[in-house]
Amino acid sequence: MENAADAVRRHLANVDRGMEASLADAYADDAVVDLPFMPGDRGRLEGRDAIRRHFAAAEALPVRLRVRNLTIHETADPQVVIAEYDYDGSVETTDRSFTVRNIQVFRLRAGQIVESRDYHDHGRIAAALRTALD
Repeated sequence: MENAADAVRRHLANVDRGMEASLADAYADDAVVDLPFMPGDRGRLEGRDAIRRHFAAAEALPVRLRVRNLTIHETADPQVVIAEYDYDGSVETTDRSFTVRNIQVFRLRAGQIVESRDYHDHGRIAAALRTALD
């Protein structure tokens, strides 16, 4: 079985290929994702179905996110890894580009993500998208 760091690398490689609902397959049925910087009341996703809906909504947006400068930090707990990386983003309808720094703390069991705390700059991503929707 692959270790937690390799599972996270695989998941982020899939994210790099494009946002799509199937990204939720990396998560356990009862996974919890906390998004502390998400505006509004959408800062917590509970269960794979909610995570799938989140990725499906992202898939519908005219934005492309590429994972760059990935560093994985393994911890004393073999189930927990920290991923630091940048998103190089582009808005497909305007060709506007932007960069967002990210930190995610993952807990995995049996190769599946069971918990994630995702520190993305959702405000910067939303600002780039607003120009596409104006």
